[in-house]
Amino acid sequence: MPELPEIETVKSIIEPQIRGTTIKNTVVSQAKVIAYPTSSEFCERITGKKIISMSRRGKFLMIHLENGDRIILHLRMTGCLLVTPPDFPMQKHTHVIMQLSCGMELRFSDTRRFGRFWLLKSDEKDGYSGIDKLGIEPLNADFNAEYLRGRFGKRKKAIKECLLDQSVIAGIGNIYSDEILFRAKINPSTAANSLTEKDWERLAIEIPICLRYFIEKNKITQKDYLAAKGQDYRNTPFLQVYGHAGEPCPCCGETLVRTVIGGRSSVYCPNCQKKP
Repeated sequence: MPELPEIETVKSIIEPQIRGTTIKNTVVSQAKVIAYPTSSEFCERITGKKIISMSRRGKFLMIHLENGDRIILHLRMTGCLLVTPPDFPMQKHTHVIMQLSCGMELRFSDTRRFGRFWLLKSDEKDGYSGIDKLGIEPLNADFNAEYLRGRFGKRKKAIKECLLDQSVIAGIGNIYSDEILFRAKINPSTAANSLTEKDWERLAIEIPICLRYFIEKNKITQKDYLAAKGQDYRNTPFLQVYGHAGEPCPCCGETLVRTVIGGRSSVYCPNCQKKP
């Protein structure tokens, strides 16, 4: 599933191409991807509306319309957004097409059909998408060790599981939790309530540094993004532990180990990330 850096990449590519355009027509071929309201109402309400901006919240994307309404989108596992010319080859699992006043189309495709759209009015409380339950943005200035310790410090759960809790920190998933813990030299199975003050401080430093690093590494041109059909995330060559179980640690040479924590795989270095 795309995590915060990948969603930020999608936003940075898509927003400049759709900002200031008007949605002339919308076609939904798979009604279930419109979670709220109905597919027909979704199409009716956004038609003729001008797109003002696009933003990200955790792993969600939001398209803001001129009347204050907002389209919320979660890509889930295989969702993809593309801005294409009308004659660009249609991907097999394209479920939503928005025809824009600039002559381009905003297309949403999703092989596994888990991605979802919501459309909320300007004064409507979001009790549908779950975005209102998200925790702090890890790139915010007020994200710090005190916040982490206050929310996780009494938990007996493994710190790996804690970092995946979207109600506390928005946007971190399986990939970057491994990378963050490796950078912070913390064993992923360590109980959160056993972390020291220095551990919390290192985590608070490494989380935004790691995420910003991968946002930078994921940068891609609009042309290359379209050519790769939005699937060419460029983080893989820079991952130090995720996906590298059985290989030497890039820091000490010890063999990286894969384990399962809370039903999720985790890769770590038993030497650099010793358990207390």
